[in-house]
Amino acid sequence: MTPSSTADKSTIVRQHFQRFFNGHASEDHVWTLGRAIEELPRLRIVEFAPGPQSVLWVYATVGTWEACKDPMLEFILIAPAQDLRHVELLTMSAWYHIRHRLREGHTFPMGEPWLPGSTSDGFLVSKPYPFGPELEICKFPKSHLHVLWLLPITPAEREFKIREGQEALEQVFDDCGLEYWNPTRDSVV
Repeated sequence: MTPSSTADKSTIVRQHFQRFFNGHASEDHVWTLGRAIEELPRLRIVEFAPGPQSVLWVYATVGTWEACKDPMLEFILIAPAQDLRHVELLTMSAWYHIRHRLREGHTFPMGEPWLPGSTSDGFLVSKPYPFGPELEICKFPKSHLHVLWLLPITPAEREFKIREGQEALEQVFDDCGLEYWNPTRDSVV
């Protein structure tokens, strides 16, 4: 891929997020610690403040698609408050994607609680259900990528997903009205 086409795709991804989160203040971040910056030097995390689409903070990767061409992905993380921890977690997730080719339905560890006092210490890679298919698909002239949601989950929820499957876990989430933004929520299984 030529440098100009790489820049073009990153511009399209950024515009996709900016259109969807129109009316939300945004700021770019780069997490410079760790190896992700070496392997994805153009990776940026865009922080969207609360606005018309969400009363929560949304963090989105721009550049994860370069890690793996099949599937080409970007990730979002929805958070209760502004915190650079989310920039770190998305950068770590992009690096993890290089190694493990994440896809919808995968779970993986954060290595520690999501936020102080959190019961969640892993992610479920899921469709961005709070925002729908308009956010999920970002179209390029001859291809597209998927925007997937990194949903913080508890160890018990991860075990339930492994045992019963993603659809069963997501049904439990729907049935209970999961407070996915609450870092101290109890496990729902």
